[in-house]
Amino acid sequence: MKLACLVCLLGSVAWAQSDPTRTDNENFEQTEVTSSDEGFSNAIRPITNPVYFDLPLPMSNIHPFFINQNMPGSISTTAGDLSLGGNFQVYAVQAEFALDETISLIAAKDGYIVFDPDSTLTSDSGFANLAAGAKWAFYYDPEDQLAVALKAIFEFPTGSRGVFQGGNYSAATPSISFIKIWDEIQVIGQVGAILPFNDSGSKEINTSWHASYNVKDFFFPLVELNTFHVVDTGNGSPRYPAQAGGAVPGIVTFEGGDLINFGASNSDQHDIVTLGFGFRVRPLDSLDVGFAFEIPLTQSNTNLMENRTTVDVVWRF
Repeated sequence: MKLACLVCLLGSVAWAQSDPTRTDNENFEQTEVTSSDEGFSNAIRPITNPVYFDLPLPMSNIHPFFINQNMPGSISTTAGDLSLGGNFQVYAVQAEFALDETISLIAAKDGYIVFDPDSTLTSDSGFANLAAGAKWAFYYDPEDQLAVALKAIFEFPTGSRGVFQGGNYSAATPSISFIKIWDEIQVIGQVGAILPFNDSGSKEINTSWHASYNVKDFFFPLVELNTFHVVDTGNGSPRYPAQAGGAVPGIVTFEGGDLINFGASNSDQHDIVTLGFGFRVRPLDSLDVGFAFEIPLTQSNTNLMENRTTVDVVWRF
């Protein structure tokens, strides 16, 4: 009799284990949570090239940032190298409002520029141009942690000519970008174009690349690379009369990178390539703080950057 009871008990256990209708709780099993279950919650925004380089993910946020850029001791011109030195600062706030998880509206460029060269050019300050547009993540897969987005930004000549803004320069800047996350590693790539509406600006192709590593969802060391290549020069017109009598666009042999488009008539002589190192920290789920130090990999006298420090905050809501 005892043997028969034991056989019945073992049979019941075996049936319960093979029952396809049982739940995970009934079997007392625990499922490990992987990074893919988190979707894009741990994605971080790039720091360098802030006007053009962005997350491919539509996300409501406010993004104040500060730039201090030291300029090279001399710059390349058609008249030979001219002394420059000094620095400039940018104080700006970007904003993005997501209509849903795939579409957002963006205020991409604004702010105030303090320009303080040591020689040749004149110290001045004033407002940056305004630029705004939209982003569309046409491929959005949180489970695979992969997204691809199109973005279009339109810049208007609302800024101050004394800091190389305004001056009849306006442009469209379309781009395509992607983000992919593998466990703790995040990679972002972007290719875009700067397309002025007239010959006051130079047409350019720019690329940006970002790689970062997630340490305990709090500390994110990162490295970023940016390139700018002129495909069609501007007309070199004297759009900035407060600087060297308006001669700058006609004599410099390079363009101004992410913040300035001289419309220089000889700007196709030199590309700009920069490399940035830095980190983000996440003290709150809705708040990131970032720091990056950036240097040119191309000759420093063929752009306005000897080195650049960027500090920013991203507040998501």
